[in-house]
Amino acid sequence: MQILTLTSYIKADLIARLSRDELPSDSLTLAALSDHYKVSVTPIYHAINELIEEGYLYREKNRRLCVNRDRIGDARTAAKSPQPAPPEDHFKRITDDLLTMSLKGESLFLREMASAKKYGISRTSLRNIFNRLAGDGMLEHVPRRGWKLRSFNQHDLDAFIDVRVVLELKALELASGRLDRQVLQKILAGNQVPATDDEPLQIDNSLHEYLIKQSDNYYIISFFDRHGRYFDLLFLWESNDRAAAIQEIQQHQRILAALLEEDWTTARKELEFHLRSNHPVLSQLKR
Repeated sequence: MQILTLTSYIKADLIARLSRDELPSDSLTLAALSDHYKVSVTPIYHAINELIEEGYLYREKNRRLCVNRDRIGDARTAAKSPQPAPPEDHFKRITDDLLTMSLKGESLFLREMASAKKYGISRTSLRNIFNRLAGDGMLEHVPRRGWKLRSFNQHDLDAFIDVRVVLELKALELASGRLDRQVLQKILAGNQVPATDDEPLQIDNSLHEYLIKQSDNYYIISFFDRHGRYFDLLFLWESNDRAAAIQEIQQHQRILAALLEEDWTTARKELEFHLRSNHPVLSQLKR
C-alpha cells in the first residue's frame, strides 16, 4: 500500500468526501478543515491549492471556496472515490515504542542510523522526532553516544504529582474569575462515558491546560511547560487503559460540574482527588 504524505491524504480524503456530499460548503475553510483533521493549516493550505489546480475546487470573487460538481462527478464515476487510509504516524509509533521501553525501566542509548532503519524513515525525519521528544523530556542528546532514553521512576512521578497538586490548585484559585462557561461546557461535552462496551471513548483532557493558562501566572505556566511534557505523554499512554480512561472522564465531569456551579470548594476537592488518584496503571509500576 502506498504511504501517503499528510497533504496527499487530506487531498484524497477531501475528494472522497466531496464526491459523497459529506462536507457542507461552510466547512471549506482553512480553519474548519484544520479543526476537522486536527492538524495545522499548512497541509490544509497545500491540499486546497492542489485541488484548485486540478479543478476540484475554485474560488469565487469573494475568495470563498466552491466545489466543481462536474469534476467531482467525474471522480465519482471513474474511481468510486474510495476512502483513503491515513498516513502512518511515525511520531506516535516511535513515542509508543519509547514509552514502553521507558516504563520497563530501560535507560539506554539510541543511535540515529539504526533507529531510522528500524522505522523505515530518513535520519532527518528521525532526528526531527527525537528532537521533539527531547523537548518533551523523554530523550537527551549526548554527543558521540546518541540519544539517551529517560527511564520511568515511580518516586519521580510521585514528586511531580506532589508539586502538580500545589500549583494546579493555585491555578484554579487564580483562574476562578476568568473562566468562560462556554469553554467549560465544551470540555464537559467532550468527556462522555460510553453507553456500551463497544462504544469508543470520548475524552477531553484540556481542562488542566485551560486552568493553568487562565491563572495568568508565568511561573505556574513555565513549570508545566518545562517539566510536565514527559508526564503528559505517560498520562496519555495510561488512558489507553479503558477502565482508567473511564475513571478520568467521570472525575473530569465532577470537576467541571462544580466549576459551572461556581462551587469552588467542591471544585478544589474534586480536582485534588483527581490529580492524586487518577493513575491506577502507572501507580502499579514499581520502579
